[in-house]
Amino acid sequence: MTKLLINRRRLLGTGAALGASTLFAPSILRAQGAPVKVAGIHASPVENAWNSVLHAAMVAADEEGVIEYTFSEGVSGTDYPRAMREYAEAGNVLIVGEAYAVEREARTVAGDYPDTSFLLGSSGEAAGDNFGVFGTWNWEAAYLAGMLAGAMTETGVVGSVGAIPIPEVNMLINGFADGVKSVNPEAKHLTSFIGTFFDPPKAREAGLALIDSGADILFGERIGTADAAQERGIKAIGSMIDYTPRYPETVFANALWSFRPLLDAALADATAGNPTGKNYTPLSLMKDGGNDINYVEGVAPEAAVKAMLETREAIIAGEFEVPRNFDEPA
Repeated sequence: MTKLLINRRRLLGTGAALGASTLFAPSILRAQGAPVKVAGIHASPVENAWNSVLHAAMVAADEEGVIEYTFSEGVSGTDYPRAMREYAEAGNVLIVGEAYAVEREARTVAGDYPDTSFLLGSSGEAAGDNFGVFGTWNWEAAYLAGMLAGAMTETGVVGSVGAIPIPEVNMLINGFADGVKSVNPEAKHLTSFIGTFFDPPKAREAGLALIDSGADILFGERIGTADAAQERGIKAIGSMIDYTPRYPETVFANALWSFRPLLDAALADATAGNPTGKNYTPLSLMKDGGNDINYVEGVAPEAAVKAMLETREAIIAGEFEVPRNFDEPA
C-alpha cells in the first residue's frame, strides 16, 4: 500500500504566501466567466517528469474551466523565443515554460510584451512586472526519501541520476544525499548527469553504471533511472511524480512536487492586474503543500519510517530546515 502524505488543505492554503486572493483563485476566475487563456511551452515532451507536473496542473485547471490551455512540446532552444512571441500574440494572459536554456532571450521577449505574464522555470531572478520565475523545490521530500534509502542500503552505496548540474537539480540530489548521510554517515553517494533533460535510455544506462559501481538504491531525478533498477532487481526512488504504479516492485518512494499552487498564484496576480515579476518558488515548500513524500508501506524498516515521519513533521512545523546546497554534487 502506498502512503500518500500530502495535506490537501495545506496545498490549497498556499494563498497566504502571495496574497489572500491566491487561495480563491479558481473560484474567482470561474466567477469572471470565460476561462483565462494560458499557454505552456515545453522544451521536453510532456511525458518528462518535470514537464508532466506543469502539464498536469494546467490540464486540471482547463478541465475545471479555470483556463483555456494550449501547449507545445519538444520546443528547441532556438525556437523557444519564437514560440513565446506567437503565444503572446495569440492573446494568452499567462505563458508557462522554462528559461534554463534561453535566459537572456526569454527576458527580451517578456520585455516586448508587457501586457502578457510569463511564469518560467529559471535559475535567474524575476524581471520587470511580468517575468515571474520558479524553481523546483522538492528537495525536502528528497531528503526524507534519502533517510529511507540510507537505512535500507546493504552495500553502503546509493546513486543518483540527474539531468544537468544546474542549481535546482543540484539541490535536489544534494537533498537526497544529505538525507542518506543523516542516518548512515558512512554511506557513499554516487552521481551521474546525462547532459539533457529528457533521454530515458541514457538515464537507464547511467543507472546501470551506478549499479555496476556498487549502488543498490537509485534516486531518479531523471525518468529512465527506474528502468535500470528494475532490470537489475534493486530499489529506486522517483522524483516529481509517482512512479510506483509504473514500477510497483521497484520504486518504493517518491519525492513529489506540485505546480498547482504556483499556477494559481500567478493566475490570480495576472487576472487582478498585479505584477507577476516575482519569484513564486516558495510555494513549493513542504509546509505549504508544494512538495511531499509518498512511500510503499512495509518496504523500509519500521524504525526508519518512524524517524522519517518525525523529521517530516519537524519540517512542516518549521522546527527543522533541510539544508539547501546548490553546488554540483561531488
